[in-house]
Amino acid sequence: MKTTLLTIAMVLISIYSSGQQPVTSEKDTLRKDALNVYMEASDYIKEQIPFVNYVRDRMVADLIIIKTLEGTGSGGSERTFFLEGTGKCGGMRDTISFSTSPDETYEQIREREAQLLKMGLIRYIMKTPLSDYIDINFSQPIQQEVSSDKWNSWVFRAGMNGMLNGESSYKSSNISGNFSANRVTSDWKININSRYSRRMSEYEIGDDIYTSNTNTANVNALIVKSINEHWSYGGSGSVSSSTYSNYDLSVSIMPGIEYDIYPYSESNRRQLRILYSIGYNYNNYTDTTIFNKTSEGLMVHSLSGSYEVIQKWGSIDMSVSWSNFLRDFSENRLSVFGSLNWRVAKGLSINFGGSYAFVHNQISLVKGGASSEEILLRRRELATSYNYFTHFGFSYTFGSIYNNVVNPRFGGGGGGGMVIIMN
Repeated sequence: MKTTLLTIAMVLISIYSSGQQPVTSEKDTLRKDALNVYMEASDYIKEQIPFVNYVRDRMVADLIIIKTLEGTGSGGSERTFFLEGTGKCGGMRDTISFSTSPDETYEQIREREAQLLKMGLIRYIMKTPLSDYIDINFSQPIQQEVSSDKWNSWVFRAGMNGMLNGESSYKSSNISGNFSANRVTSDWKININSRYSRRMSEYEIGDDIYTSNTNTANVNALIVKSINEHWSYGGSGSVSSSTYSNYDLSVSIMPGIEYDIYPYSESNRRQLRILYSIGYNYNNYTDTTIFNKTSEGLMVHSLSGSYEVIQKWGSIDMSVSWSNFLRDFSENRLSVFGSLNWRVAKGLSINFGGSYAFVHNQISLVKGGASSEEILLRRRELATSYNYFTHFGFSYTFGSIYNNVVNPRFGGGGGGGMVIIMN
């Protein structure tokens, strides 16, 4: 009996073991020999470029790809990929990019993105056995004809939005409109933006009805002239009105000069900019201020520094700005902002950041303060010596380092669904 049971057990073990043995095939060999790529790849990229391994750990990668996106003067974007080889591709680096227009659809953009990545990957795939299976085709290029631009690089945009919502004891409406005119060339940057917003809310509490109406309108302009790869000069101006901040009219003109320690051509990877501005600010107030003013003109200046860097381990964004009215150096504002996205280790990423401002320049505060209703409904700016904001988050992923398969069934996780990110 014992011999029979032992024989049956050995047979079962043999069957189970044979069922678990991996079957080596040419396809599996190719997958093992494929280039290990570490990047934030969309499902579409994985489908269009299946001949690499999308790994989750940069320590096992043969190639690290970092993607950046910057807005262009036309309202489109410049998308840049930085390719940095490691391991068997160590010492190899490339930068590839393309620009989109505001008229291109998401489908057109992602097709161009995939095509660009395919071309950029070629010389890295040459380091693997998969190079024997790469076929390069050439399609007829468009004729290199340059037509004159009747708009002279100007791009205009207009929009309007409306919103209504409510319930039995509350209703709210908001209407806003915006218009912009932008012109960006290698020598000039001109941005003109205007916006109007009116928000109306009504709250019913018992037999009492509370209403809140706020209006905001502003026009902002920025003109910058390039000097060289490190210096530029220009200025900003604004005209605004705000019931919340007690301005019937506020006009500001601020010429300035900026220096970037790194060349501007490297701005999509790193920046260290220092900007100094000095100008004039005229205010006409809705109500008398705490300084017994109904209107006044002030000289003001500001100094700011910004540092941004994008690397394979993550990114850092930091800025410090200080401003004050020249009549009194105690009337100032100091703001600090910072954020960090850091891939700490295999599968572990953290992000945190925030801002803090020391506020000593609230010259528009209404004399007599705000009523309880205005405080609760946030209809008036209130006195404060500081304000802050902070955020923190982390994620940890473990399991298979390979991340190639896309399965859209039923949506949800596992690579399903489509996500469109619009900046």
